Amino acid sequence: MSDSPLTTAHRLLVEAIDALSAATDSATDDDLLSVLTLCEGTSRRLDRVVVAAVSALERRGTFAERGYTSTPAALGDLLGWERFEARQRVVAAEQVCPRVGLDGTALPARLAATAEVFAAGHTGLRHVAVIARVLAGPAAQRLTPDVWAGAEAQLAEKTAVYTPSELQAWGTALVEALDEDGAEPDDRPPAPVNELHLTPHRGKAGGTLKARFDDAAMFDAIVTVIDAHARPATADEHRSTAQRQADALADVYGYVLDHGDVPECGGRRPRLTVLVRLEDLENRARAACLDFGGTLSPESLRMLACDAAVVPVVLNGKGQPLDVGRVTRTIPDGLRRAITARDRGCAGCGRPPSWCEVHHITAWENGGDTALHNCVMLCRACHRLLHHSDWQVHIRDGLPEFTPPAWIDPQRRPRRKPLLHLAA
Repeated sequence: MSDSPLTTAHRLLVEAIDALSAATDSATDDDLLSVLTLCEGTSRRLDRVVVAAVSALERRGTFAERGYTSTPAALGDLLGWERFEARQRVVAAEQVCPRVGLDGTALPARLAATAEVFAAGHTGLRHVAVIARVLAGPAAQRLTPDVWAGAEAQLAEKTAVYTPSELQAWGTALVEALDEDGAEPDDRPPAPVNELHLTPHRGKAGGTLKARFDDAAMFDAIVTVIDAHARPATADEHRSTAQRQADALADVYGYVLDHGDVPECGGRRPRLTVLVRLEDLENRARAACLDFGGTLSPESLRMLACDAAVVPVVLNGKGQPLDVGRVTRTIPDGLRRAITARDRGCAGCGRPPSWCEVHHITAWENGGDTALHNCVMLCRACHRLLHHSDWQVHIRDGLPEFTPPAWIDPQRRPRRKPLLHLAA
């Protein structure tokens, strides 16, 4: 039986790459420089093939049929891409591939000129993303269709001479120049911005808080409380103002956790759960870690144990909680803490515990126990995917593993989220 066109094309591509690789062994300097440009051009053409395939799969609804509500999520699982890499391809597919109208009519690509240079291998994915971003801005949306199309053609032409960052700056200036009248005058005061960003550190303890409050009353209330707790404790106070304010904020939140009317969070009232390994407990608890904050120092652990509501969860050497909850359909609070201690949030994607639900691996109605060996913590998105796709989850060596569908990995090799607290 003859090979399919796809198999033949792949074989020829591999042979060509192998031949190119072999040719570099004895190449001159000029030849090696040519190798770089050849590989870049080939990589861009391959990106075009990938983007066309993504566009076709989206039109057919292939990922949705297989349980995914997000194309970037499906591409991440299939190809091991980060979400930003997957979104980059999805954006390109939406902008430089032919479209189909609601009535089935074939429509040209939104960025027709960009599509032409991208298909020819003269520009890359980052240039496409820049052009799409520039032409989606408010100033570009005020341009007439003809002027907008002319700007897009100029941007596509400049991809040959500008880097993506240079194209971003040049394109923004071009669009602002073409938008002669600018935005309509708006005498209304700008809408107030009140926001707080909480960013845990990756792979280490702690995190960063970044906030902005345009609402004067809200800001004053926060500052008043922090100021009252941030005053120097003694005349020779060694802490800086910033350190005293950070300590004050933690003190206030600790008080609220102990005494405040805190709403339900992820199925339970929020509390500090200290995770202590069995060997650490036997060595007088020299180390521990928190749900969100990472590893505690011995000094912090001893101080926390003096007056906080500490929930100890003892782990063995493999990170398995030495406790199993009651056999019931609902998840008891103690069992949820044990599952949190083991999974540290969503076992699939890593979202924090407060965003997660507990899933029965073997359904309760099918005889599955509500016990540690039959439960896994999942965010809503991963929970839905597990119920509506061919992904499977099971517990191995006391820890959850996920088996992908055959269309993602023909060998169906189990995957496990990195558990940094165990690696440490």
